[in-house]
This record gives sequence, structure tokens and C-alpha cells, in this order.
Amino acid sequence: MVNQSSRNLWIDYLRSAITVLVVAHHAALAYTSFSVFNKDAYILSTHAIVDDKRWALLDYLVGFNDTFFMSLMFLIGGLFFFPAIDKKGAGLFIKDKIFRLLIPFLLLGTLLMLLAYFPSFYVAKSSSDLAAYIKDFFTTEAWPVGPPWFLWLLFVFNVVAALIYRLFSSRYGLSLSEIFNGKMNGFKLFLILFLIGLLAYLPMAGYFGPYSWTGFYPFDFQLSRVLLYFAYFGIGAYVGKLNLSEGVFAKNSPIVKHYRLWCLLAIVAFIGMIFFNGDIAKWQLGNTFFILCCTLMCLAFISAFSRLLAKNIFWWDSLSKHAYLIYLLHFVFVTWIQFGLLKINLPVPVKFLAVFLLSLALSWITAYLLRKIVVVKKYL
Repeated sequence: MVNQSSRNLWIDYLRSAITVLVVAHHAALAYTSFSVFNKDAYILSTHAIVDDKRWALLDYLVGFNDTFFMSLMFLIGGLFFFPAIDKKGAGLFIKDKIFRLLIPFLLLGTLLMLLAYFPSFYVAKSSSDLAAYIKDFFTTEAWPVGPPWFLWLLFVFNVVAALIYRLFSSRYGLSLSEIFNGKMNGFKLFLILFLIGLLAYLPMAGYFGPYSWTGFYPFDFQLSRVLLYFAYFGIGAYVGKLNLSEGVFAKNSPIVKHYRLWCLLAIVAFIGMIFFNGDIAKWQLGNTFFILCCTLMCLAFISAFSRLLAKNIFWWDSLSKHAYLIYLLHFVFVTWIQFGLLKINLPVPVKFLAVFLLSLALSWITAYLLRKIVVVKKYL
């Protein structure tokens, strides 16, 4: 990861905040009203562990996250593309991404998912046979990827962008990035993001369905959203081409100054999607409303963090420093704690909070200990 001192503080804080939302998202999935567990192939379940007790309120947390947080993660992932590749060149840039993204995905990701999905195998098969589990993991379940799917797809986006970089001059990239200068008004930016989102998402969601996944063994991805994610990565890259302290998301830019408006619009859009969900689906507007919420929530989070977070907060500095490893590690703790709570008679809110807080704390502590290893600290 890039040293915190060399990048805008609010970006690190935003990235770590989204990581916390990811932990909460997976902690909630065991208890939503729509959760199902498939004993024939647990990879087809909505989550690795599904509890008999449910809490419909968590449906809204999961829905809230799902509308924007991965798109925003890819946008953040693109912010430092041009500064990094301009400094290193395409060859060294790709080599660096192999060590930071691809190798952690294949090696650490596989090992962690082997640990994370064992409770799923036990619940599905009532067996603790380790050899049978490993065989099932790589055959019937087709090498479950879990949350690390983000890493390999971000690696591919970086490689594709690096190849495009080789084909066009840096001046061409700068001219595109100047669209996102600090003087851009909010409506223009909203319209650009909204239209790009529609073009990238509507054809794919309309043809494949909004929730479709595909892939080959661990290389899974959301088929309906892959172009949307690449579009947001590209937007992040061109926003980051300019100095972030002077660009469209600078603290004193017109867009960031109106962060309260973006937050209000995002809340209104999400509430509207909840209350008019049936009517939206009936009129085939669901996918369009999804992009509307995605656009407004991304603008709300970015503008609020840029405007409000300018000073270091010691515990948040630590969270930011360990966010990458927390993202990689948390799923192991989530599934095992959810598994451990299956037979315990507790209110669902208590179970959810226990899973969320314990998983976050344990993954944070583990990340802290792992970063004492030199090679881990260098790349993760």
C-alpha cells in the first residue's frame, strides 16, 4: 500500500471506512430475511453461514452497501494509477501490482478461504473430514473466492489500463482528466457519473440479470457489474491524474462544499428505492434507480470525507494502515463466529453486533501482528 504520508488523508480514511462496511456487510448476511443455505453446494448459498434467526432491518444495511461500496472501492483503486505508472513505467507498475494484488489473491486468499469455508462444509455435510473438505473445496465448490475477488479484478483493471497507457500519450490522459478539474459544478459531475453508470450497467444487467456472477475457479466476478466497476476505476484514474488537492474532490471545490446536499440526496434516493421497490421493478426502472443511488452515495461519501476529515485521528490512522489486511482476513473470523453462534439463543441484533465487532477487532489485531513481518509490511 502507498504510505499514508504521501497521499490525501481523507482518501485513506474513506478506504478504511468502506473496509469496515465490508466487514459489517458480511456479518449481516447470516441474518437477513432473504438468506438461504444450499447443502448440496454451499457456494450457491447467499452466504457461507446462514442462521435460523433473521432480522429484516439488516436487509437494508446489505442493500445500502450493495448499491455503492464496491463501485467506490474501484474508484479509489484507480485514483493513484497515473501517479504510480508515470513514476514507475508500465513494466515496473505491473510487476508491483503482481506482488501487491495477484500473489496475495492466489496464495493468501486461497489459504484464508480454506479456513473460512470449513464451517460451511461442516454444516452442509455434518463432517469434519479435512481431506474430504479440501477435495470438495476445489471440485464441487469450484475453489470459492470469497471477498478477495476484488483483488484479482482490480489487478486486471490495472493491467488493462497500463496497456491503454502504452498506446496513448500522457498528454491525452491529461486532457481527459482536466474534465474533472476543481471548477466543475456538481450537476455536471453528477450527470457525467450517472450517464457513464447507465451505459456501463444497463445493457449488462438487462441481458444477464442484475445479480449474475460468473468466473473460472477462483476468478469469479459480478458479470452484470464488471463494466460498471471498470468505468469507476477509470473515473478514479482520471480524477487522480490531477493533483487531488486541486481537483474535483478538493476540499474547497464546489462539489465538496455542497457535501450536505449530496448526503441528503443519497438518503432520499435510497429511501425512495426502499418504499417504491415494487413499483420500480414493475416499470423496469430498478436498474436505473440502482445507478442513481450508486452515483449519489459515491458523491456523498467522497465529498463528506474530503470536506470533514483534514486532521489525523490516531485510531483511524491505525485502521487505515491495516485496512488491506483487514479486508483479506475478516471473512475467516466472520464465518467462524457466525458458526459458533448458530446454536446460541441470542437476539439477532446481539449476534450481528458480536460478529461484526469481534471480526473487526480480531482481524485488526491479526493485521497488526502480521505487519511486523517485513515482506508483509512492504506489500500489504
